[in-house]
Amino acid sequence: MKILTTGAAGFIGFHTVTRLLERGDEVVGFDNVNDYYDINIKECRLEQLRSLSQKTGTPFHFIRNNLADQAAVKECFEKHTFDRVIHLAAQAGVRYSIENPHSYVESNIIAFTNVLEACRYAKTPHLTYASTSSVYGANTHMPFSEHDGANHPLQFYAATKKANEMMAHSYSHLFNLPTTGLRFFTVYGPWGRPDMALFKFTKNILTDEPIQVFNHGSHTRDFTYVDDIVEGLIRASDQVAEANAEWSSDDPDPATSNAPYRLYNIGNNNPVKLSAYIEALEKALGKTAKQDLLPLQPGDVPDTYADSKELKKAVDYQPATPVEEGVANFVAWYRDYYQV
Repeated sequence: MKILTTGAAGFIGFHTVTRLLERGDEVVGFDNVNDYYDINIKECRLEQLRSLSQKTGTPFHFIRNNLADQAAVKECFEKHTFDRVIHLAAQAGVRYSIENPHSYVESNIIAFTNVLEACRYAKTPHLTYASTSSVYGANTHMPFSEHDGANHPLQFYAATKKANEMMAHSYSHLFNLPTTGLRFFTVYGPWGRPDMALFKFTKNILTDEPIQVFNHGSHTRDFTYVDDIVEGLIRASDQVAEANAEWSSDDPDPATSNAPYRLYNIGNNNPVKLSAYIEALEKALGKTAKQDLLPLQPGDVPDTYADSKELKKAVDYQPATPVEEGVANFVAWYRDYYQV
């Protein structure tokens, strides 16, 4: 297939394009390569993808532009015809959204509108896009289920992602555009984002600096290894969303619709305490962390736990990477990348 992958220079985007090229799909990557975090790691990811394309003989085209630029998105869809669109580009970060909300409007609302419009007019067979476990917000019923409401986000980032889900539904309903949203649960692994906890913890432990441990390490997170995320993501993209014939407007299911629209959790189904995550990192590094224990931060969710049985039922999604193995893989990559 020929697949547009937005956010191709990003963490999950890079791994997704890698997998697509390895299986023989032609990929068009789209990314503005902004400076939210170190551009060098983004450029290195892109170089890896170009090298893989040459090695496999599978075409990889890269467009360096902003999805918020309507003309640039239109030009991309005029030049290429896509069998699938996988939309991973977004402004990420929970705490950053508190200080810089306008960045999230541009990247998560305006850009997604442009992608939806382009898919509508191109009659794209299937749009798969990234949502987040953060949409569950104030929900405390565990594990989180797509069939429960998610109407109380606790930060603006989550609110924009919830808006994406609703925007997608309107296009599925009005224009019969098949859309699938995936709510990611705490993705980690090699080539990760430097603003994420695992990256910061590793850097500080190796330099004997204290790590900031919020909520005194009592958070639980459904840490999900990036390879497991990508496997589920691509399987979901391959399977075009369909209308739910049993959907009832009297008792509306938030995860499905009478339009070709689907929402799935994609997590590890095994919540781990932050303190245990740090222990796995200490073991992999062979060093003990100096911990600065801090209270819960504004916008933080104390616990996440994915009920992913719907994705398993739909595409046989089965995460297979234990946290200890995934953290060790990240540490091995980090040491190699930074030569430490």
